[in-house]
Amino acid sequence: MSVTGAELLRRVKSEIVEVDPAEVKELREEGVVIVDVRETEELSAGKIPGAKHVPRAYLESRFEATVPDRGAAVILYCASGVRSAYAARTLVNELGYQNVRSMTGGITLWKDRGYEVEIPRTLSAEQLDRYSRHLLVPEIGLEGQQKLLDAKVLLLGAGGLGSPAALYLAAAGVGTLGIVDNDAVDRSNLQRQVIHNSERIGVPKVDSAEQTITALNPDVNVVKYPVRIDASNILEIISDYDVIVDGLDNFPTRYLLNDASVRLKKPVVSASILGFDGQLSVFVPYEGPCYRCLFREPPPAELAPSCGANGVLGVLPGTMGLLQATEVVKLICGIGEPAIGRLLLYDALAATLTEVKVRRDPACPICSRAPEEISDQEMGVFPDYEAFCAAAG
Repeated sequence: MSVTGAELLRRVKSEIVEVDPAEVKELREEGVVIVDVRETEELSAGKIPGAKHVPRAYLESRFEATVPDRGAAVILYCASGVRSAYAARTLVNELGYQNVRSMTGGITLWKDRGYEVEIPRTLSAEQLDRYSRHLLVPEIGLEGQQKLLDAKVLLLGAGGLGSPAALYLAAAGVGTLGIVDNDAVDRSNLQRQVIHNSERIGVPKVDSAEQTITALNPDVNVVKYPVRIDASNILEIISDYDVIVDGLDNFPTRYLLNDASVRLKKPVVSASILGFDGQLSVFVPYEGPCYRCLFREPPPAELAPSCGANGVLGVLPGTMGLLQATEVVKLICGIGEPAIGRLLLYDALAATLTEVKVRRDPACPICSRAPEEISDQEMGVFPDYEAFCAAAG
């Protein structure tokens, strides 16, 4: 004998605990975990303020990442209380959660009672399609994608490192990409600087990069700085950005960037390349070491030749630039463990990745001081790092 849908629902509700919206309203203020199990497109009608979101279809694959504590007090809701009832039974009977309840009447009854509703930002149909694979990843999801769309990332250089980083950050939906580069596309760049092409030889790199990024993702706003970054402009340029991607190729400017980023408390994702070797680290001021903690003095010139003098494997900037892009996404979304206090050494020939721990230097000439002591923010007074590095060489 077949069971009707109504009978099955009665059985499910007999196995779970239901709670009235009035009680949920009180419990919400006490910090209980509230989870909306409707589909993403339903959220535009409003949701309970502060509620987490896990569509019922992804309950088994995403819920643990959202609510890792199986003993936590959890209240589920949907549109009318049906899907949340089924979801509550699944969590208790199949996933081992111990204190899960379903809200009767769902968001419909909640709104009928006149309780507060939050209208979340939603993505357009085109964005839902474009970023659909991000939305499936529990650590990113809708909230993380919106953080990416709101983010402002500055790329120092549209060359070997900046090219792959810019492409993948644009593809990921980073809303604003600033690009600083005063150079033009040269034929010798095309072996590794994949954001440019043969037809753009002689075109300013910022213009070439903008064309490629806009064609890839029209959501991205490209801000161009066709200048050489120096002490007179660095504070003004980096001040509006959330994360800085360091694709610089010289020590003086990197030391200057370190001073300015510590002064303004801006995180920097830094990488360098030469031959078959790459290095990467993330510098978050006052949370981990700064660049000067790692490199107190610049190495002699013979130990740090440029790619122009010593050459570089064409695919190596791609590897390191994509690692940089990954670290940027982690910082923006607040996920994972960024490479703060760690120096990653990549050997392309040996296919090895070595990690070296780096600690803050209590005697560091930069981050051992308070931010306001590093420079005069209005005057932008920094040491003469060209002379500093020349003396070291």
